[in-house]
Amino acid sequence: MADTQQNEGKKAQKPQKPQGAPKSAKEGGAPKGDGPKVKKPRERSDYVARLKTHFEQVVRDQLSKQFSYNNRMQVPKITKVVLNMGIGEGVADRKKVDNAANDLSMIAGQKAVITKSRKSIATYKLRDGQAIGCKVTLRKARMYDFIDRLVNIALPRVRDFRGLNPKSFDGRGNYSLGLKEYTVFPEIDFDKVTDNWGLDITVCTSARNDEEARALLTAFNFPFRQ
Repeated sequence: MADTQQNEGKKAQKPQKPQGAPKSAKEGGAPKGDGPKVKKPRERSDYVARLKTHFEQVVRDQLSKQFSYNNRMQVPKITKVVLNMGIGEGVADRKKVDNAANDLSMIAGQKAVITKSRKSIATYKLRDGQAIGCKVTLRKARMYDFIDRLVNIALPRVRDFRGLNPKSFDGRGNYSLGLKEYTVFPEIDFDKVTDNWGLDITVCTSARNDEEARALLTAFNFPFRQ
């Protein structure tokens, strides 16, 4: 009897929650913490690439006079830049493809996409869907920033550089060039590089022919051979 009276006394002493108090998580209330996370709106950036300003203020007027365009919107412009690295050794070692993708991401300032084979070739021990390279497509500000670094920093660091081949256009206004060593970019630490691969660069423009595309890239100081 004494134990029963003691237990009833403890129940009577248990404090009751005031009305209107928030429920706990077990009672169906909100979970513990600071409440639901609210996504912050993206901050607007007022950054304008240096070469984009150069295009609007100098190149557009220069090409309008050179080709006698009736409308300023007819002036060709660079639409995108595609960077591609083929890693043949990735067939035997996937880690080399991942390392190349990380280096390409540092060069471009944008995450690289790993490319995979589309068919199996027994001669090269290649299977369908196997990682064999990486690529990046740059547009807008990142595209202009990459071209700025390519023309003013990377190409002058190429050994025995004698200028770009002026015939490497595809007839539709697009230009392609290749670098034997991607370590010419300042983002890559040469001391930490274990394998050195080549880098293919394709500059896509809205030009209707090679003449207009060559004039556009020349206005951006591409060092073509004479």
